Amino acid sequence: MKPGPYPAAFAVESRRRTWAEILLVLGLSLGASAAYSVVSIINRTTRDEALADQSTTINQSLSDRPWFDLIYQLMGIFFDLVPVALVAFLLWQAARPHLSRLGIDGARPGRDTLQGLGLALAIGIPGIGVYLAGRALGITVNVNPAGLDAYWWTIPVLLLSALRAGVTEEVIVIGYLFARLRDLGWGPWSIILASATLRGTYHLYQGFGAFIGNFAMGVLFGWLYTRTGRVLPLVIAHVVIDSAIFVGYPWAAATFPALFTTPS
Repeated sequence: MKPGPYPAAFAVESRRRTWAEILLVLGLSLGASAAYSVVSIINRTTRDEALADQSTTINQSLSDRPWFDLIYQLMGIFFDLVPVALVAFLLWQAARPHLSRLGIDGARPGRDTLQGLGLALAIGIPGIGVYLAGRALGITVNVNPAGLDAYWWTIPVLLLSALRAGVTEEVIVIGYLFARLRDLGWGPWSIILASATLRGTYHLYQGFGAFIGNFAMGVLFGWLYTRTGRVLPLVIAHVVIDSAIFVGYPWAAATFPALFTTPS
């Protein structure tokens, strides 16, 4: 009988498959966003127009017909969450809690919620400060996070968009990436810094200030995750912050127009 492969060969093949899986997951989700953001910042910084004089809009209308705009928005949210379902499938365990490798077990929803709300308060205001500092330094573009037209469904869709961002980023960039890089033998701080760099990179389309702010947020979230092993507080914090930004932007822009106007 022909002898089977040596254990070392199995280990090498396993590492290759793990890397291939990581690249496929990121290529279908936030890795693609990071690549587009790198191209976007190169495009922005090579223009004659200063970075501070440029702007970007999140949650844009996708049709001038309200019902079709709503359909497009809901489809976009649904399909953006498919990679989350994919990583849940890949890391699903037969034994309960099934998604423990993603930091999800649902054992203490009350505590997770309170911790998430506290974390949102702790980083929300400094995050606004980082954005305003970036605008003042000319390294951040003017960001309109609520570009949807005003319809009866605008606020629900903005809240769903915040949910999409929180779930996608924290489950993939924290839960999934930490699990797989641990499988590859990476140390805690190597994983934290790699994850934070990815988080900062897919926000580069907003400017260098956004990279710095999101990198710092990624380091904090990664450090907390290594200590607690729980991703739900991070998801909740992220959703709360984005919800406040998306829904509160029209009020803030009307109340403090000088802070949210692109210089002429």
